[in-house]
Amino acid sequence: MSGEKPRIIIAGAPASGKGTQCELIVEKFGVVHISTGDALRAQVKAETELGMKAKEFMESGGLVPDELIIGIVKARLAEEDCQTQGWLLDGFPRTGVQAEAMIAAGIHATHFVLLEVPDEILVERCVGRRSDPDTGKIYHLKFHPPPEDDAELMARLVHRADDTAEAMGNRIKSYHENVKAVTPFYESLMQTFDGQTDKTEIASKVAEFLSAPVSSAPVPPGGPLGIIIAGAPASGKGTQCELIVE
Repeated sequence: MSGEKPRIIIAGAPASGKGTQCELIVEKFGVVHISTGDALRAQVKAETELGMKAKEFMESGGLVPDELIIGIVKARLAEEDCQTQGWLLDGFPRTGVQAEAMIAAGIHATHFVLLEVPDEILVERCVGRRSDPDTGKIYHLKFHPPPEDDAELMARLVHRADDTAEAMGNRIKSYHENVKAVTPFYESLMQTFDGQTDKTEIASKVAEFLSAPVSSAPVPPGGPLGIIIAGAPASGKGTQCELIVE
């Protein structure tokens, strides 16, 4: 990677393996991993002005407005660790409105990682998932089964209420609608990866992408086109300027 600090956005549906890739990206590049939930809770805990405003919405059961979320993300990215190490935004921006607001706020990524997994595989991964509430470890009945000889562990495993085929279908549908609105803002920065392959193989390809020269800041769809033209005197530059404008 060039001397510029990496500013990475990663997106992927639930059960796409995004969490695993985030861990591997942090391990490889030393960037600061940021989720909006963590940033929001930190602001509330620190009782900052942004945090107190967000807390009012949270306590009333309402959604925290995009402008507050953007402000909180911008404040977090301005902290020293993000400035010196670079950052990894996990699943944010989530909507087209948030993407547009981020760019307007001067928050520009250098790379956009998109993990793609077929919907039926996502459902299978999710439905078989079980978690250990004591350790936080995640198992899967088919792909990563818990040790059946550990009766105590087997008894305490939890199947989340939203890890059903129906609930997962709704979450996937919502994800597709949102990511479809976000990706046009980052097409020049984005690379798609097959999330069905081995995690180390995905990580290797992601690392190769992140090590490539950084891209320019994204422009909102339909946004202004910026062009630089150069040419010696009498090269016809003026004529070409007129034709480009036309």
